Amino acid sequence: MSTTPSSKLVIGIDIGGTGTKFGIVNQEGEIIAQDKIPTNSEKPVNIFVDNLFEKIHPLIESNGGIDNFLGIGMGAPNGNIYTGNIEYAANLHWKGIVPIAHLVSEKFGLKTSLTNDANAAAMGEMIYGAAKGMKHFITITLGTGVGSGIVIDGKIVVGNDGFAGELGHTIVRHNGRLHPLTGSKGCLEVYASATGVRQTAIEFLQEDASKHSLLRNYKEAELTSETVYDCAVQGDEIAKKVFDFTGEILGEALANFVMFSSPQAIILFGGLTKAGSFIMTPTKEAMEKNLYQVFKNKVQLVFSNLKESDAAILGASALVF
Repeated sequence: MSTTPSSKLVIGIDIGGTGTKFGIVNQEGEIIAQDKIPTNSEKPVNIFVDNLFEKIHPLIESNGGIDNFLGIGMGAPNGNIYTGNIEYAANLHWKGIVPIAHLVSEKFGLKTSLTNDANAAAMGEMIYGAAKGMKHFITITLGTGVGSGIVIDGKIVVGNDGFAGELGHTIVRHNGRLHPLTGSKGCLEVYASATGVRQTAIEFLQEDASKHSLLRNYKEAELTSETVYDCAVQGDEIAKKVFDFTGEILGEALANFVMFSSPQAIILFGGLTKAGSFIMTPTKEAMEKNLYQVFKNKVQLVFSNLKESDAAILGASALVF
């Protein structure tokens, strides 16, 4: 291990379904350099690690060399804090058990710790973000999938085997939409993710084929949550209906989460939060509507105040600090 008592920097890595973001973090919690690469999980994981090293190594050299680094913290889908493995991640093409922490540690020559990506984001929020000072909160990542981190009594809930807190895979619609990667039907992720918004838009356009919509100006392959948002901003009724539907399902699910853990706050972050009030308003309304009376109007529902992905990078770095 190439560290000295004066080592003061760490590398925080956030592996997402489509992209991997990383940063050099100092002891004050500042990201002093950052970059990203495509995750490309359809290629062998060793190729991914090589690509990661190729990008990060120059940042290491320009920040005092490897002796100035304490280690590497990583967040990844289905990252197991106990084993350092990514295990059966639905949003990655790497199959089975991937010993990612070992591979990265071996390549970089630095101690590497791993946790679930959403748990890393929750740690970032707790130390640096909207949950600073809170001991009871939930973070929900609305990205390619739906991730979550649950904090109770100031501790991340990881459970018996390291996988607790997979709220995105809880069933919210009986016999509902098929999750193509897990085979489950009706889980939150297939509705409240960016991918789910796209699918809802396609379904609504098909169901009401005669109704005018700006969304029809796009080929199906061009439809994304961003294009749905762009159309909603221009007043498109179907686009707004997509967000109302998404927010209703998300809010109902959040009500369930509130009633089992009674958090101070639920913090939303990820690409889908860029939709702002289009997603927040129906989500808040549906959450409050479905809460048992003793929970009503007690839980803050807010967007993260950290830059997108910074929460996960900072939280991953906290694994080392």
